[in-house]
Amino acid sequence: MRSPTGYADLAGLMTRMTGDEKHEPAATSTLDVLWVLYDRILRVDPQHPDDPDRDRFLVSKGHGPMALYAVLVARGFLDDHLLDRFAGYDSPLGHHPDRTLVPGVEISSGSLGHGLGLAVGTASGLLLQGRDARTVVLVGDAELDEGSNFEAIQYAGRAGLSGLSAVVVDNSSASHGWPGGIAGRFTAEGWVAVDADGRDHDALERAFRTDHTDRPLAVVAHVEPKGSPR
Repeated sequence: MRSPTGYADLAGLMTRMTGDEKHEPAATSTLDVLWVLYDRILRVDPQHPDDPDRDRFLVSKGHGPMALYAVLVARGFLDDHLLDRFAGYDSPLGHHPDRTLVPGVEISSGSLGHGLGLAVGTASGLLLQGRDARTVVLVGDAELDEGSNFEAIQYAGRAGLSGLSAVVVDNSSASHGWPGGIAGRFTAEGWVAVDADGRDHDALERAFRTDHTDRPLAVVAHVEPKGSPR
């Protein structure tokens, strides 16, 4: 197993994954959010990936998982040699992450609009079990065009699911957008919502640590528009 590495190694790890269906912009837009979560926020252990008291991190934005795989290698969940077999025959690392094949992956995802509802169910289940574990779900701004997300946002706010956090990576790729801004829509439904620079690690950490007693938390991580140079 590769020893854990640092943020500076992530770009090199990602270049080892090749192919025509990498969805590279989708991956790179999430890189800093993923790193901050795994390095500073999530209570997870690569030696015990199925610990019942672990925090749950659900990637709803499952297309373009290169950044996720690189971070999982860097934090010790995966062997780095698997990156060279990305999306190859009999490789566990597919174009969409598979929870049955990749340690540390909580849901098989890629069909947009599913993850937030699954996160609401996960957070509700952990609450009923009396577990002090956080559920964090990563979604994209374009994904919020799916109506299933609006239903999940409504329910979570009214249920006061304080164990739930959503991070929306906003790279201005939504077809319709949300009038009043993404954070405002979450706030209107009873969430605590904060905007943050999606490339500033300290700002992201502060956002994830925002107090949200009795309410779910939404962090809107703003990055450069899709297709723009970073």
